Amino acid sequence: MASKTVPAKVKQAVQDIVDRFNGKDLSRSDMAYSARFRGKHVYLDRDDGSGPGPICRLAYTGDMNKWEFAIYKYSSDQYDPEECWFPGGELVDGTVEGALKAGMRAYP
Repeated sequence: MASKTVPAKVKQAVQDIVDRFNGKDLSRSDMAYSARFRGKHVYLDRDDGSGPGPICRLAYTGDMNKWEFAIYKYSSDQYDPEECWFPGGELVDGTVEGALKAGMRAYP
């Protein structure tokens, strides 16, 4: 059964993954991801130097390798868990890393 909130240990693991991704994959750019937590969701935002903007939302299922993914759609100003036809959609694999990579492709 999925937790109604992301446990503190999982929050720290997500933050570590985001920090590692920023250090490895975004080290030569002005961009950086950040994670916000609310209830069972993790919101991944990316700052390109002009302030953070939404990229995607992950829902915690109780398994670090099976997050539910929803891309942020600027056209409707909402997260869409049904949308899968976007650049980078093939990178969504249930992991935080996959979501970060998909976000880079969807919003370069």
